[in-house]
Amino acid sequence: MRVLAAMSGGVDSAVAAARARDAGHDVVGVHLALSAKPATMREGARGCCSVEDSRDARRCADVLGVPFYVWDMAERFSADVVEPFVAEYAAGHTPNPCLRCNEKIKFSAVLDRALALGFDAVVTGHYARLHDGVLRRAVDAGKDQSYVLGVLTARQLAHAVFPLGESLKSEVRAEAARRGLVVAEKPDSHDICFIPSGDTRGFLADRLDDAPGELVDAASGAVLGRHNGVAGFTVGQRHGLGLDRPAPDGRPRYVLGIEPVSRQVRVGAAEELDVRSLSAGSPVWHGEPGVTDGVVVQVRAHGGLAPARVTVGEESLAAELGQPLRGVAPGQAVVVYDDDRVLGSATITATG
Repeated sequence: MRVLAAMSGGVDSAVAAARARDAGHDVVGVHLALSAKPATMREGARGCCSVEDSRDARRCADVLGVPFYVWDMAERFSADVVEPFVAEYAAGHTPNPCLRCNEKIKFSAVLDRALALGFDAVVTGHYARLHDGVLRRAVDAGKDQSYVLGVLTARQLAHAVFPLGESLKSEVRAEAARRGLVVAEKPDSHDICFIPSGDTRGFLADRLDDAPGELVDAASGAVLGRHNGVAGFTVGQRHGLGLDRPAPDGRPRYVLGIEPVSRQVRVGAAEELDVRSLSAGSPVWHGEPGVTDGVVVQVRAHGGLAPARVTVGEESLAAELGQPLRGVAPGQAVVVYDDDRVLGSATITATG
């Protein structure tokens, strides 16, 4: 099989490419240039896709003896990931850009180009398993990335290869060292790759025509203070609210909701964050629509799990939760699991 190995410049994608080669595949490595200013895309362990990462990927490809190319995807990445990320926050939502990158870039733009060039599949360093076209959780629960792959369609999964799904991260690093790969001890990237500083609020403030507004007690409607703009607030946020006095009972306050039009940020007690039902749109479902009992939903890349009863239609998904979840906001993805098997996903539009 002729495969295109997406090599980010990190240890996971390098070992994935090596394993694909060892499995007898005809491997070609490709590094995705996702930024028009790659020199700004890494700060220590934050971010990725920098010039340094491109060079690391090339050095790994040389060690493995596979051809290597750089594909400029900066314009597509900006249009399909960065701009929607900003627009979602402007609407008061909480997007997941890593999930959208998988959906729109790695398994859409890159996969489509790969297939057009005669490749059979795209290989990545994601920690997830594929068995007969079915996406499953990785063996390493702490590194499992099936959540951010839950948006992939059956067609996309049919052309995907995840060689690391059966391994622990420690095993991958040890293997990289044995193979003489320079990235064996390279730190994993954290946070949002196109915000290497980690300052999401500052990034959004530079791109949105934001304005001051009120911090309002959700229960009483009382104005508690003011903020400089809704950009960067997220449901469930506790710190950085700018309130100079605690609640009457002395307990901390959390962001409960964001109203971009009125520019109000509603705050309240932790228990008011409890969500017992979800509504979601644009489902990707691997099976027949209808009602499914005894499943588990996940609303964050790590954590945020609850048993649920899920109803799936052609354009919508609804979940009744067996136990409440906190910090759930429109814009997040909900991924549905049957044990370790991904049944599908959708984008949350409302909570109850």
